[in-house]
Amino acid sequence: MHDIWNPWHGCVKCSEGCEHCYMYYLDQVRGQDGSAIYRTRSGFDYPLQRDRRGNYKVKSGETLRVCMTSDFFLAEADPWREDAWDIIRQRPDICFFLLTKRPERVLPCLPQDWGNGWENVFFNVTCENQRRADERIPLLLQLPFRHKGIMCAPFIGPVRIGQYLTDGQIERVVCGGENYDGCRPCRFEWVLGLRQDCVEHNTPFCFIETGTLFIKDGKQYRMPSKRLQSRMAYRSGVNFPGKPTAVRLTDSWGLPLPEQERHRPWFGPACQECARQPICNGCSRCGKCGLIVE
Repeated sequence: MHDIWNPWHGCVKCSEGCEHCYMYYLDQVRGQDGSAIYRTRSGFDYPLQRDRRGNYKVKSGETLRVCMTSDFFLAEADPWREDAWDIIRQRPDICFFLLTKRPERVLPCLPQDWGNGWENVFFNVTCENQRRADERIPLLLQLPFRHKGIMCAPFIGPVRIGQYLTDGQIERVVCGGENYDGCRPCRFEWVLGLRQDCVEHNTPFCFIETGTLFIKDGKQYRMPSKRLQSRMAYRSGVNFPGKPTAVRLTDSWGLPLPEQERHRPWFGPACQECARQPICNGCSRCGKCGLIVE
């Protein structure tokens, strides 16, 4: 996918949300071992790669989700992280979405010139249930990042976070059900409870997908297609815009990135009922939509 940067691959399971990890499952399908951790070759410098015309493949204003097949703060990745920080430093014109289950490791892993945080880094912790929310969010609130968010995915238990939203540090909350091998059900009442906390504090909320097993009004629905899951999440009408989030991106000289130079997401016909729109770079126009089976 054009909005993902995986500088390394493989991970070590560390909590309940990892039990049926999608990366482990997909690696197994390919005959690989998800616990084998390695620095990627062709993809490590993806944010710096250019097309044949010399233009960056990742356009100014886009958001890159980082380490979706690992954890950016994984201990085994310590030897490579400084090189990754250097790449992030070189692209102040794009937003890097960092997600971790290891906030306790973050502070000593930050670069020396971090200060109070870089404007182009949006830092998030995963909170798959209340136990992990109460463990990770207090650490998140103490860390020096300019932009902070919470992701409840895989959403495998009720989570209430109102107490953590009062000071306005959390700029966005995302949730979604579990997929693939051994998926556990996601209940709509959990989604509504999390949304209520966000609405009460005017915090943007995005329900991106139901997961394969979704329970609503006491009835269980099975939806193997992620495209269908996102459509059903969209049709639930629970996404909440909240207060605007402004990431102040700059050019290589440190000057504000002009609005006309920012990437503007384009959403095709297949995107119109996709709940991911608020957090998506838009369609890459690869032409594969017609090949997707519901």
